[in-house]
Amino acid sequence: MASGVAGRGLLGATRHLWTLVGIIGVGWAVGAGSGTGDLSGSSLYLFFTTLLLAVGLYGSTSEISLREARQDLRLLLLAVTVGVVAKAALIALVLWLVLDDPAYLVLAVAVAQIDPLSVAALRDSSRLSPRGRTVLSVWASFDDPVTVLLTAYTAPFALRALNDSAGTSGTSATSSADGIAGAVGDDLLDYAAQLGWNAVLVAVAAALWLLLRRTTGKDPARWSPATQAVAVLLLLALVVTAGGYTLMLGVAVVGLFFRPPALTRHLGRISRGAYVTAAFTLGLLLVAGVDLVYGLVLGAAAYGAQIVVGSVLARKLDRVDRVSLALGQQNGVTAVILALSLQPMFPEAVAIVAPAIVTVNCLHFAANSLWGRLQPDPDDPRPAPDRPPLPSARPVQPDLSAGPGTVPLWKDLDGAADPYWKEPAAGPVPPDPAGDDGPPRSALAHLLRNVPVVDAVALDAVGETD
Repeated sequence: MASGVAGRGLLGATRHLWTLVGIIGVGWAVGAGSGTGDLSGSSLYLFFTTLLLAVGLYGSTSEISLREARQDLRLLLLAVTVGVVAKAALIALVLWLVLDDPAYLVLAVAVAQIDPLSVAALRDSSRLSPRGRTVLSVWASFDDPVTVLLTAYTAPFALRALNDSAGTSGTSATSSADGIAGAVGDDLLDYAAQLGWNAVLVAVAAALWLLLRRTTGKDPARWSPATQAVAVLLLLALVVTAGGYTLMLGVAVVGLFFRPPALTRHLGRISRGAYVTAAFTLGLLLVAGVDLVYGLVLGAAAYGAQIVVGSVLARKLDRVDRVSLALGQQNGVTAVILALSLQPMFPEAVAIVAPAIVTVNCLHFAANSLWGRLQPDPDDPRPAPDRPPLPSARPVQPDLSAGPGTVPLWKDLDGAADPYWKEPAAGPVPPDPAGDDGPPRSALAHLLRNVPVVDAVALDAVGETD
């Protein structure tokens, strides 16, 4: 995003980044001081991370304006489908060359999405057009569920590669997938069954929402407090169910229509709470160590992939929107939670993804700061350097002393070398080519008909015509 970071100062523009680093640091300090050990192996940890993921996905999709999204529906569909896959493939190619381990290519998917919370925080300071802001907001909101699904589908294959590699080297490895990595199984029947359960969740949510609207009124804003409370409780049950059974696609679709006002007005705080909790947990797991080199490579590859894919997808937008979308990659809550979800099966996931998230956000700040400095400030009151300010307009009265049919010739005002407006001096003038009754045919014609001109810009045009 082309952001106005210069006007807000370094700390203000990077507040979300420092907040993330600070929360991770607190989690690391608590983990190092209390000796919490490896939390990722417990069933409670797996349920906790998938529940956080479900909350984050609902928060992302429930803020999408479907009416605004219809204006660029084709672009948005390409962005959250082809765009996410293309970005993951580009990142995976870089990881293949650096890591030389196919198992960890799944980490490319974990950082392929754009964080909607970070986008929302910086959207108001951006120079994006309203259309560009809508495209980026919807892109950031709906590539989350696509990224989660892609992670769930690719994780079993990556885990199988990891087990094969461990068997060849004689070391032990995780034999089965749990959590997000085991959400859909590893064959077509498992995939079909998972899609079916997601469809059941959506159907149940739709039936409950229609029932509420038919019994209490079609406008949710007019529902009674009791009805609002019932709707919130039903939604909580749906989200917990989605977290327990890893129905991420279902909860993302539910967020498009199941929106009780009593909850949606507090959804920003809930999403930020999930973000803080996930970042703190990430810090707890970082006690085991950080893989800084691979993390830097992963983060740089993710940002570079957004530049390539964003430039191609946004090629028909104007220049500011096109460059801003290409520089719009940010990582946040979804990447954090995906790293937490992959940690039980891929022990290096958190150690690599954590520095990658910080790298992406640092690159975002640096690139957008440079891009913002290269753009003219629309609120700057100073005139452009190639043209001095116009003098204030003064009424100019034609000299009629020579009688009808004459108008003064042009002469400079006060002897100015290149004036923006001039006053006349007497002299003969040819008749109006449009006649007495027809309209004037040029900017000079109304002067020839002895009509006073008082506007400085119009007189400037007259001078150019002359």
